[in-house]
Amino acid sequence: MSTMTARTAARWVERWERQQQRYAVDREERFTVMADVVERVTLGRAAPLVLDLGSGPGALASRLAARLPEAEVLAVDADPLLLELGSCHYGPALRYVEALIGEPGWLDALALRRPVDAAVSATALHYLGEDTLRRVYGELARALRPGGVLVNGDHIRPDADRVCELALHVGRSRSERHPDTGEDWDSWWAQAAADPELAPLLARRGRGRHPHCEGNDLTLSGHVALLREAGFAQAGSVWQFGHSHVVVAVR
Repeated sequence: MSTMTARTAARWVERWERQQQRYAVDREERFTVMADVVERVTLGRAAPLVLDLGSGPGALASRLAARLPEAEVLAVDADPLLLELGSCHYGPALRYVEALIGEPGWLDALALRRPVDAAVSATALHYLGEDTLRRVYGELARALRPGGVLVNGDHIRPDADRVCELALHVGRSRSERHPDTGEDWDSWWAQAAADPELAPLLARRGRGRHPHCEGNDLTLSGHVALLREAGFAQAGSVWQFGHSHVVVAVR
């Protein structure tokens, strides 16, 4: 059982939110767009089932739970520290599940008892290699109900090289117009390691559960092709800023 206090969890979740802004200045708008899609697709459905894949502490999952109070929202991540921070901070509005996305049998850990209405992911699936991503897309297509959606907000390259270069420039320019958050990914983890309340969970994190970053270089059309191959009827981008996209695939 965790001995983490709510005050400690709140402090570290707030710091996590701030440092994540460094990597996606448009993060809140992207979350809103993703929630708009999920809300539309689940309209009129009683107790929709929603997955947040690579949830971290649950920033997106908590926003979905607030938008859809009747929904069952699962926050899925491989990192025990981030899951415990979120569980302690956000409380029972979410169900937290430790699972390594793409690992054989990872969906079994979610103990799904019915088809999924929506699966979302924010800046997480780009860690997967192309072969792993192909398998994950197929697994999600089978887990979703007909008409259900996968909503992926991530860094995805436009197809044309020159357009990709300009999209990256647009993203960098916007970042430069916003003040530095003062903390990045590495410094957040370094400071967390110095907090004795977090030590037991950090020890668990060190036992090989953190996902290895294979990475992929897929363009937008590459993602759409994989999604169609996986069994999704339609797929495309509903929002873009720079090289950040929200891609929706309909089962």
